[in-house]
Amino acid sequence: MVARCRTAVMVGVTARIVDVEADVGSGLPGLTIVGLADTAVSESRDRVRAAIEHSGLDWPRTRVTVALMPASLPKRGSALDAAIAVAILAASRQVPEDAAAASCVLGELGLDGRIHAVPGAIAAALGIQGGDTRLLVPAAGVGEAALVPGVDVGGVRDLAHLVRVLKGETPPERGGDDPAVDVAASPDLADVRGQSEARRALEVAAAGGHHLAMIGVPGVGKTLLAERLPGLMPLLDDSTALEVTAIQSAAGLDPRGLVRRVPFQAPHHSASMTAIVGGGQAGRLRIGAATLAHRGVLFLDEAPEFARSVLDALRQPLESGEVHIARADISGVLPARFCLVLAANPCPCGKGMGMDASCACSPGDRRRYAAKMSGPVMDRIDLRVALERPSLAHIGEQGEATAAVAARVAEARARSSARWSAEGVTWRVNGDVPGAALRNRHTPDEGGEQLLRTAFSRGALSMRGADRVLRVAWTLADLDGVARPGADHVANAMVLRGGGLAWAA
Repeated sequence: MVARCRTAVMVGVTARIVDVEADVGSGLPGLTIVGLADTAVSESRDRVRAAIEHSGLDWPRTRVTVALMPASLPKRGSALDAAIAVAILAASRQVPEDAAAASCVLGELGLDGRIHAVPGAIAAALGIQGGDTRLLVPAAGVGEAALVPGVDVGGVRDLAHLVRVLKGETPPERGGDDPAVDVAASPDLADVRGQSEARRALEVAAAGGHHLAMIGVPGVGKTLLAERLPGLMPLLDDSTALEVTAIQSAAGLDPRGLVRRVPFQAPHHSASMTAIVGGGQAGRLRIGAATLAHRGVLFLDEAPEFARSVLDALRQPLESGEVHIARADISGVLPARFCLVLAANPCPCGKGMGMDASCACSPGDRRRYAAKMSGPVMDRIDLRVALERPSLAHIGEQGEATAAVAARVAEARARSSARWSAEGVTWRVNGDVPGAALRNRHTPDEGGEQLLRTAFSRGALSMRGADRVLRVAWTLADLDGVARPGADHVANAMVLRGGGLAWAA
């Protein structure tokens, strides 16, 4: 007899639904699993058998063949254990065949029959959303999977409980009523003393989703400012929060509820390219910090200390919002639409800027240090500011609080969102808008356009740079509450893009 059940395997941050078929037929006793299964799946034969026997159920005393389809899709991990057990039990008539076929089961089996949590419960729920398949997950992950609307989700504690649920003898466990979670408040921007230009750039970056570079001597507040950027951004809406939560679930981070605060990733400068942008190894897509920062902030402190190849690998996601992985045994696309924040010293010794500059670096050392921030990467940065050491007068100065700035950011985002929604496009913030759309349909006024053309004709801006200046000008106009950028907005955008930095492209 052949019986079926469904399960899911993770491919990057998405789940692929897998049909599990089990055949209990004649032949010598044994279990064979086919369908591009890795070692963890192949080892499930021992876990499944022990779990079935310790749950008071009967292991078939004949040949059992399990097929995982589609056969061309590599199957990895232990999340298929519970589905394999259900298919075998259905094929041996110990659970109803129709109940097994109408269920998508996820979970790793312990030898005693307990069902352990696995990453990707939200992705599995998204994979079956809109259908009539019931999702059964480990009890520890039922609240996570229940975040997806329109899916019948139940939790099971062990294999015996799962069998009773399939037989209709007992109900599965359910998630909580409120999927949202309160997160710790972000650090307050009022903690930063002075740095008015950098604070303004931070506000613009939050309002328009623009990339930001900060260069200054050690201790001027670059890291303090970057850590306060997420607090200036509005909380994630339902669809975006579910998207971000699914990514964290797929990465095994156990979000424990719907993620409302924008994510913040700050990898160490020794991180590899795979750790930053992701990669593929042994037929598996690996999630990098760029994807974990999706819809949030990716902060690279001491940016010149990162390998130049790592920084250059960010060129594609900075433009497209995606990381395209192509390897010999696997390929895929990972979401990576983030706000990039770079922080760097002016030179290796860190003392080559300001009125009291006392740099001891040779000209060659300074050139090599600056060259680590390649021109193509810097050309993709919308805002570049130089931070000077605060004066004594700034020590007791109370800066504007996060709440006040966040309110202005929310108003500016509402204006831009209304503008783009009226056009029926999917862009969320000004930083996402293609340059062609701005040049053709959303130009500044006559004075602003003339200023932009003059800067381009003199070689002060590349074509990409002109597009990015125009994006920033629109954000400045949204912050000011005006309908169209003027010459002042374009000029301010050009100042924020150059910032007097020697590295400005």
